[in-house]
Amino acid sequence: MEEKVYVEEEIDLRDLFKTIWDRRIFILVFTLVVTLLAIVYVSIKTPIYEVKALLEIGSYKTEIVNEQGQTTIETKNLDDANELSKKLSMIFIDLKENEKDKEFEITKINLSKGLKNFIEVSSESTSNDLGIKGLNEIVTYTKAIHSKLLKDVKEKNDLEIKNIDLLISNIQTDKIVNINKKIELYDQNIINLEEQMKSVIETLKNMNTLDYSITALKLMEKRDISNEIISNKSKLYDLIEQKENITNIDLNKLLERKKLLETLSLPHNFKNTEIVGNILTDDNPIKPKKKLIVVVAFVTGFILAIFMVFFIQFVNGIRKEK
Repeated sequence: MEEKVYVEEEIDLRDLFKTIWDRRIFILVFTLVVTLLAIVYVSIKTPIYEVKALLEIGSYKTEIVNEQGQTTIETKNLDDANELSKKLSMIFIDLKENEKDKEFEITKINLSKGLKNFIEVSSESTSNDLGIKGLNEIVTYTKAIHSKLLKDVKEKNDLEIKNIDLLISNIQTDKIVNINKKIELYDQNIINLEEQMKSVIETLKNMNTLDYSITALKLMEKRDISNEIISNKSKLYDLIEQKENITNIDLNKLLERKKLLETLSLPHNFKNTEIVGNILTDDNPIKPKKKLIVVVAFVTGFILAIFMVFFIQFVNGIRKEK
């Protein structure tokens, strides 16, 4: 029984191969026609090129004051990479999805893997030049927004520098001048009081010691003058210390902060968004994939031709039975 089944299967396979061999010309011609059509298609199909670029988000230097009041210089980015990629995708991909007669098409705006503050951008077009044009539109749009942010930061620093200059001018022309005047006044008061003290002392030396009432008055006057001299000297020392603090502490702090802001405002501390390196182009189009299409067409045509041969044989068999 098993030998009978084996013989029948062997006969069936022979019939199948015989059918294919008998129809070999049809199969060959059909396969060649499908393959030629594929070749014609890939030849007349407009090639699509892809260009890629890596976009680095701009930044600027700024001061950060911690809880202890210590100032450090840090680099601050102009935008969040994730938020910026979403925004650009909406503007240049989603909103232009149904736009007709496009010179280029932005296909990808994603975060760069493993690189912080970098965005990968891809554009497809009928030529590399048009693809580059598409990337440049994204770069131009982004740089315009970020240049405004940099301008605002620069203007903020410049305004603070002007305010510091006004404070320095106020200290130098008003506070210190006023303190100097008060110092001169107290100096003169002390000189006058010391002269009065000398006069009182001389008077006490020449007075009749038996006149106790006058002597007591002069001693009280001497005490008052002495107290006044001490008071004036104390105020004088306070003014001198105040002047030194303003000069050595307040004024120096303002000058240091001004210098810091001027350093932060230097051009090399402002960096706009830009393309890193060169825009990547390829002379070979990504669409259509000619070799793949031709190979797939050949295989598909061959399989379809065999299927059609068996189908035709099946139909003819049904007709013969009828």
